[in-house]
Amino acid sequence: MKALTWQGKRNVVVEEVPDPVIEQPTDAIIRVTSSAICGSDLHLYELLGPFLDRGDILGHEPMGVVVEVGSAVTNLRVGDRIVVPFNISCGECFMCRRGLQSQCETTQVREYGSGASLFGYTKLYGQVPGGQAEYLRVPLVDYNHVLVGADLPDERYLFLSDILPTAWQGVEYAQVPEGGTLAVMGLGPVGQFVSRIGRHRGYRVLAVDPVPERRAMAERHGIETFDLTDTIVEELRDLTEGRGADSVVDAVGLEAHGNSGVEFVQKAVGLLPDAVARQALDKAGIDRLAAVYASIDTVRRGGTVSLSGVYAGDADIIPMKTLFDKQITMRMGQCNVKNWTDQLLPLVEDISDPLGVMDLTTHNAPLEDAPELYSTFQKKEDGCIKVVLHPSTV
Repeated sequence: MKALTWQGKRNVVVEEVPDPVIEQPTDAIIRVTSSAICGSDLHLYELLGPFLDRGDILGHEPMGVVVEVGSAVTNLRVGDRIVVPFNISCGECFMCRRGLQSQCETTQVREYGSGASLFGYTKLYGQVPGGQAEYLRVPLVDYNHVLVGADLPDERYLFLSDILPTAWQGVEYAQVPEGGTLAVMGLGPVGQFVSRIGRHRGYRVLAVDPVPERRAMAERHGIETFDLTDTIVEELRDLTEGRGADSVVDAVGLEAHGNSGVEFVQKAVGLLPDAVARQALDKAGIDRLAAVYASIDTVRRGGTVSLSGVYAGDADIIPMKTLFDKQITMRMGQCNVKNWTDQLLPLVEDISDPLGVMDLTTHNAPLEDAPELYSTFQKKEDGCIKVVLHPSTV
């Protein structure tokens, strides 16, 4: 089959690789009809090479049609159409029973002290082959799937794999009071959905992003948007009676853009031998924290900051004095996809499309175009907000 593989920093290639096979009786194989490029994939493209091997198959936002099932599979049959959550969870362990599927004790990667295994996402998360490929092996498939109907297009359902539940969890964790104000830092795909979910729940939403196309998309959904300027915190406070927003979601996460020092550290780590680089990445302060700092400054006293963006540094400096003085609550973590599916599935199937899932994708393309589109997405060129690949349309 054809698959997108990692070959080095900013170097991904579509090549022929062996077809996946049933390895455990609880597995299934799907023919992938749609697979999105996630902002988190850009961390692999740019920074996390020490945790990857050449030839690793990327991608963790897939859906498709079941073509083979293992002998122990009871909830699916060949021909079923499913979305595959990005975290691989069992549904039965201590963590899964508490709605913490991203911490699944069956698939935790204990070698690296990480949570549940993920598709297509480095040794840190199990090095499981990903879904930017024509076919995908899905472990523990009886639980690790979302069964969907045959009538609506893929785009209605695809984002249930990651970014829609990630945004939903971000808003849940933000603990916005009824009729309150939610500020959103970043209008990438997750930030777009965070903003729309906030509006859907009746909050006032104030969203910040430096990219005009992203602001324009959000404005189509009734979001008040703002450019990222040196005075943005003061602007948002002025709009909230001088107090700040009740809650803030940071939907930015790990980036180096705009901070030459962080960019230098990230590049320097990339030049180290892999074993040394893995240690450095695991322990260093490698994140640009501008969005976190702005979130802490923007939220009112007694408010909540919710982190949906991914951060990677263990030595990052957090302003503890300010957090304590302002009595700020912080919540964060990898999304527990299956915990939110029952609430989201009716919304994506609603004919009115209340969360605008049909107005997010800016680029639909065959798998062969993936290398070029990784670059386009990273550079925020050509109005690129969300890329959906179609490995197989047969």
